[in-house]
Amino acid sequence: MQPRLRRRAALALGAVLFLPGRAGARGAPCCGPVTSNGMLLARFLDRTGVEQLWRSGWHVDWLSGRTNRPEPGGAEAKTHCSAFVASVAARLGAYVPRPPAHRQELLANAQMAWLEARGATEGWHGAADEAAAQGLANRGLLALASWRNPNPHRPGHIAVVRPSAKAATELASDGPQITRSGSRNYLSTTLRTGFGRRRPDVRFFARDIAGDPPPLRNPPPAPPPAAPSAPAPAAA
Repeated sequence: MQPRLRRRAALALGAVLFLPGRAGARGAPCCGPVTSNGMLLARFLDRTGVEQLWRSGWHVDWLSGRTNRPEPGGAEAKTHCSAFVASVAARLGAYVPRPPAHRQELLANAQMAWLEARGATEGWHGAADEAAAQGLANRGLLALASWRNPNPHRPGHIAVVRPSAKAATELASDGPQITRSGSRNYLSTTLRTGFGRRRPDVRFFARDIAGDPPPLRNPPPAPPPAAPSAPAPAAA
């Protein structure tokens, strides 16, 4: 191999090894390997279209994430973390509070209150800590990270823990890997980025998925570009 090509190959390999969520040279996975079921769950999350749908500042259909009003703003249009989580759960055969039984406003607080009080009736159980939540997601269970605002009139926040082979040092620094909707939507980011200073108060819940995650047939198309809107709060 020519020296220039050899150097390019080495750089490419280094980039792969240091992608977020790959333990690589930094150590073994913190929370067990990503199993085949975990890979299926990750693939399912990758196909939700979260980075284009559930757009902050617009009212959306909670299940599809598509905008359903001609203009931005108005009631239930700020951010959609809880609607996204409700959609993921519904598509995977799991229940958390969702429209129309509960409005989209302040839904994240209602979801966490329900998970604590009644989640066990629908197969949910608490995960002890960040490592436990990451390990359950790696095994293909649906795991949620949830923060309830102590002010019941202000929004909380909730996200899906996504499978990741991150090392223990990464977990300690940044927490589990998550997929979330919010003021900015992330297909993959860290709990530290997604929850910020609320991280110490985040609780985790998980449940089995009935069978393999179903394929998303004909994923919804990305909505058209929108006119800039005012910044929205980070949670819903």
